Amino acid sequence: MEFTKRDVEKIAKVLGVEAKDWGNNYRLILENAEQGRKLSLEIYPNIPIGSEKGNLISVYTHNTHLQLHFCTGFVISEMLGEVTFIGEYQGRLSGLIIEKEAGCSLYSNVDTSLLSGDFTKLGPEVMLSGIALSLSEGILPESD
Repeated sequence: MEFTKRDVEKIAKVLGVEAKDWGNNYRLILENAEQGRKLSLEIYPNIPIGSEKGNLISVYTHNTHLQLHFCTGFVISEMLGEVTFIGEYQGRLSGLIIEKEAGCSLYSNVDTSLLSGDFTKLGPEVMLSGIALSLSEGILPESD
């Protein structure tokens, strides 16, 4: 999966901002003055990451820097006003969720079996990641 300009335009639309093309990446700046939040989202399509090429997602806030290497897909939720970027490797899922209100959440190395399991049988500290990333289940590769 490689991000296209059209993908980035869809992401920008649901987040309510403009995407700026910086050559090797796209930058989207989200701001929520009411809550005092601002973040920059950068999408690097198919760039060298070590010895391979892949998609890199970076988020910068006033006091945080997050990166998702080898992003393998994304899910847009217009209803929630958010985009979930995912990276899946050997049954483990990492998800970086960007909210229209300039919020973000990161869930890393989540067992994909949690996405379709019975959330009521999980502790609340584990349940949240399964619920948050369950939107991505439809774009994950089929397991054998």
